[in-house]
Amino acid sequence: MTVIRKVCVVTGARAEYSLLYWLMRDIQASRILKLQLVVTGMHLSPEYGLTYQQIERDGFTIDRKVEMLLSSDSDIGIAKSMGIGMIGFADVLIELKPDILVLLGDRFEIFAAASAAYVAKVPIAHLHGGETTEGAFDEAFRHSITKMASIHFTSTEAYRKRVIQLGEQPERVFNVGAIGVDNIKRLKLFSKTELEKELNLKFNEKNLLITFHPVTLEFSTTEEQFATLLKVLDNLKDTNLIFTKANADTGGRIINRMIDSYVVLNSKKSIAFTSMGQLKYLSIMQFVDGLIGNSSSGLLEAPSLKVGAINIGNRQLGRIRAESVIDCAPTIEGISSAIGTLYSRRFLEKLKTVKNPYGKGSTSEKIINILQKPEKFFRLKKSFYNLCS
Repeated sequence: MTVIRKVCVVTGARAEYSLLYWLMRDIQASRILKLQLVVTGMHLSPEYGLTYQQIERDGFTIDRKVEMLLSSDSDIGIAKSMGIGMIGFADVLIELKPDILVLLGDRFEIFAAASAAYVAKVPIAHLHGGETTEGAFDEAFRHSITKMASIHFTSTEAYRKRVIQLGEQPERVFNVGAIGVDNIKRLKLFSKTELEKELNLKFNEKNLLITFHPVTLEFSTTEEQFATLLKVLDNLKDTNLIFTKANADTGGRIINRMIDSYVVLNSKKSIAFTSMGQLKYLSIMQFVDGLIGNSSSGLLEAPSLKVGAINIGNRQLGRIRAESVIDCAPTIEGISSAIGTLYSRRFLEKLKTVKNPYGKGSTSEKIINILQKPEKFFRLKKSFYNLCS
């Protein structure tokens, strides 16, 4: 008789759902695994596009929704949202009784889910552990989730070693590559003509995709840094600016208000999206001259499309990057110089042979094979792996 293992996937943000899409599809297709889906965070917020509706349009059944009441992006507001989320996840885990909880990344919604699951004795499978983002409080959340998780799926061998450094047993830590690369390999991206029609957008001679998020471990830098970026972008000639809005991080609303104001005043050369979905996002990425901001997608996915990324400031500090990434300070001089490099002949030649350090895809398939292993593989009790002994 086939053993059914209930695998509960939690998603709280549009980008995270896009990364988990193929894994969820492959869980559905498994004869051993049964998908449970819990939606929370920005997916349930009108301000961020009620993106749970897209999840349903994609054919997934949402088993439970956990409200976190994202009415504030202040420090205290986020902390209170986490508390409300933990209460909701506690109820959901009792009702669904999953055999394993799948969590990706480091956001505060995911930390709340992990905390509730750990106390409820639900084993956790964690994706993208061992990474470092020294400019965001996601850094501490990520490493905390690692210590609560029973099994780990890292995106590079260096990150696998870091998870082991945190005391996790090597036989529980698997380097499977970045799951976002699966989207590039498995999605049928739009052609330029299809994309222009889909978005009601006409590409210009030059085109840039801008994705900027708050640096949550810095005080009051968000508005100043984004204003600096807008000032540089405003001086570019014959260039379309395609903005994606910020997540529900501390200070995210400041960025989104500034984007809205800028697009109103510059409607002929700029457009903004609250949520465009991974298909449209990657389709745009393949046709732009570069990605500008501080999004992890510039480091994890853009190299596979041979697209350059300008990484501004400290949010992604410490992350492994390909030669397609141009790091710069959040200053007029730094950003201007990076844009010059982006369009330079030498850099464009280098892009042709760039390799993505986050793998070549098939990540979901590797994860499924491990999730189907015998139950003893996911035991809650674990001993600390001491590198000093």
